[in-house]
Amino acid sequence: MAFHVFIDGAHGTTGLKIREYLEDRDDIEIIEIDEQKRKDLDERVKMTQKADVSILCLPDQASKELAEAAPDDVRLIDTSTAHRVNPDWVYGMAELQPGQRKKIKNASRVANPGCHATGFISLVKPLEADGVCGAEYPFTSFCVTGYSGGGKKMIARHEDPDRPSYLVSPGQYGLTQQHKHLPEMMKMTGISLAPSFCPIVGDFYSGMVMTVPLRKELMEKKYGVKDLVKLYQDYYNGEKLITVNEEAPDDGFIHSDLKAGKNSLEIFVTGNDERPLVISRFDNLGKGASGAAVQNLNIMLGIEETKGLL
Repeated sequence: MAFHVFIDGAHGTTGLKIREYLEDRDDIEIIEIDEQKRKDLDERVKMTQKADVSILCLPDQASKELAEAAPDDVRLIDTSTAHRVNPDWVYGMAELQPGQRKKIKNASRVANPGCHATGFISLVKPLEADGVCGAEYPFTSFCVTGYSGGGKKMIARHEDPDRPSYLVSPGQYGLTQQHKHLPEMMKMTGISLAPSFCPIVGDFYSGMVMTVPLRKELMEKKYGVKDLVKLYQDYYNGEKLITVNEEAPDDGFIHSDLKAGKNSLEIFVTGNDERPLVISRFDNLGKGASGAAVQNLNIMLGIEETKGLL
C-alpha cells in the first residue's frame, strides 16, 4: 500500500524537483488537485486531509494561510521561509543535533531548511555544540550558488538568449545584510550575533559552496585544521548524506557545481591553523531544498530516510 502525498505548488522549481524524486516510487502515490481549484483554499485543505503528508512549495504568505487553515493533525512539510523559526514547527534538518530525527518523525509540522542556511548550519552548529566558538563569535560567511536558487524568474533571466552580457559574471546580492535565511542561521546554531553574510550567484544552474572563515585567536578552543576535521568527523559520524573530507582537493579548487544533481553534502577544512576555512558543498536543489524535503518525508513516514536520494 502506497502513502499518499500532496504537493501544493507543484509547478515551481522546488515542487517540480520533488515530484521528479517521487513519481516513480512504488511506495508513494502523488495525489492531484483539480487544476481549476489549485488556488482554492478549502479544496487545498481537503487535499491535505486526504494525504499522509503534504509538501508546501509556496510563497511564505500562501504557506502560512494553508497551515493556519489545516487541522492540527494534518502533516505538513513547508519548503518556504514562513515557519523555520516558529517554535511550533520542527526544523527539518535530521543531522542538526541528537534527537532531531525523532522530532521530525513525530511531527505534524516540519519546516524545511533554506539552502544557504543548510550550508552555514552544517558548519557552525558543531562548533557551537563543542564550545569551539562562543555565541558572540563574529562569524562571517560567503556562498557561491547556482541561479536555480532564485526560482523561475532568475532561471528564465539567466537562460534567456537575449540576456544582459554581465550575467556571465558572478553577482553578489543580499547587500543590505538582511538575507531571509539569517534568522534560521542564528537560531539553529545558537549564535547571538548575526553573521556578515555575502551570497553570490554564478552563471551555472545548481550547486553551491558555503565558506565560513575562522580566526584561532577568537576561538574559545584553539583548534587547528586537524582538530576541526576530527570535530566534524565525530559530529557527523554515521551520517549517510554528510561526509567530511580529510583533505582539500589536489588541484586547489572547490568548485560549486560538483554536487549538482546529488543529495549529499560534503565538508572540507582548509586554510591553516591560524586562519582555518570550513567549507560545505552541496546542491541547492538537492540537500538544500527538494532532496531535504524528500528526506524529511521519508523520516515522517517511517521509510529509510535516503530512499530515492542515493
